[in-house]
Amino acid sequence: MSKKLTVLFALVPWAFGVAAVAPETEPQIKENPQITAVLSEISAKNIEATIRKLVSFGTRHTLSDAQSETRGIGAARRWIQSELERYSKENGRRLEVTLDDFTQPPGERNPQPVQVVNVVATLPGTQPESRDRIYVVSGHYDSRVTDVMNATADAPGADDDASGVAAVMEMARVMSKKNWDATLVFMAVAGEEQGLFGSTHWAKMAKEKNWNIAGMITNDIIGSSHADDGRVVKDHVRLFAEGVPPLKEMPDPLRTLVRTGGENDSTARELARFIKPEAEKHVRGMTVDIIYRRDRYLRGGDHSPFLDAGFPAVRMTEPNEDFRHQHQDLRKENGVQLGDLPEFCDFDYIAQVTRVNATALGALALAPGVPANVEVETKELTNSTTLQWKPNPEPDLAGYEIVWRDTTAPLWQHTIAVGNVTRFTVPVSKDNVLFGVRAIDKEGNKSPASYPIPHR
Repeated sequence: MSKKLTVLFALVPWAFGVAAVAPETEPQIKENPQITAVLSEISAKNIEATIRKLVSFGTRHTLSDAQSETRGIGAARRWIQSELERYSKENGRRLEVTLDDFTQPPGERNPQPVQVVNVVATLPGTQPESRDRIYVVSGHYDSRVTDVMNATADAPGADDDASGVAAVMEMARVMSKKNWDATLVFMAVAGEEQGLFGSTHWAKMAKEKNWNIAGMITNDIIGSSHADDGRVVKDHVRLFAEGVPPLKEMPDPLRTLVRTGGENDSTARELARFIKPEAEKHVRGMTVDIIYRRDRYLRGGDHSPFLDAGFPAVRMTEPNEDFRHQHQDLRKENGVQLGDLPEFCDFDYIAQVTRVNATALGALALAPGVPANVEVETKELTNSTTLQWKPNPEPDLAGYEIVWRDTTAPLWQHTIAVGNVTRFTVPVSKDNVLFGVRAIDKEGNKSPASYPIPHR
């Protein structure tokens, strides 16, 4: 046995024991004080006011009137822009508010070319080595009724998706008061109901410009804690995370992922695996339920174009949907009100989901980037595992951790701090478990883990 491993056993004898280790859903370190301060400022009253204001525009259908100052998608968009600009002014003009304005060509759900405008508020990172690392959070501000082509009927869209937009705007208001190492992008997109127009355009642009989109969260239908059968669930949110993407042809990196048993270790799954323990540590009482799917059956969301572009992206949605209050004409049937109205929203619940999002974004933006070029050595038959990786560029880097779990376990079960090195051997067989490497800074902020590829 090498001297290094002898010392390792002496320092951490528990690390390689056969006893079960609790997954990292239990608090492992103290809450981050900056994130805790942000969470305390998130206001259910502000969220409610935003949702009611968005509903007041009557309809926000993508094909609705864009010129009126009081009704339609144009009025809603201009109000969102003005609010984000107000937040920026109040917070030292730290937010850069821009419009991603383009013309969507005719298609199945827009017979004529239509102007689509994403409202984007960017909070630049303050650490030069991390500024080009971008985390995006979105909600869509367009709405619809039963007929997806009906652009004139009232379409309040309180839950779908004023709730998501309100969460994004509240995060922009609060988080723009603080410094974050990496860059945060708060985005209200349009055209989702007609075919993910806005998010597709922005994700494609990010891909073409080679932007480093290190993580994306979309919030779509996060407004209700009530199920259609009367159950009330206030302490759960679903987090949809895709594994192996459904590609016709499998590129070599994806083939390697599958060949080594890493189909549950896509970048989207690693992002979800990071979000769950961080959120549950800071937002006590909330449970993040990771769903191993891109989305629900028959539905889609604005994270999909980011996944298609190769970026890590996930979706947050309430745990129990009541379809009487989604995509419905406003009407009463047998004394039951149908339609997506504010009265069916739970604003305290939305605030909690907003805190889950803010925790995830804050933890990502304060932490080092995911270690790059992580490899597992496969030069010879051995019952130990040697991992190597490229050094991180952050000046406040403290070192790295190696994590692993059973091949059937959803979350990391074991952790060992290895110091500021780029190669390390663990006396655990790579044949039996799944490994990852994550970076940690001097304040204890940890990156998501990076899955290793074989190296001979």
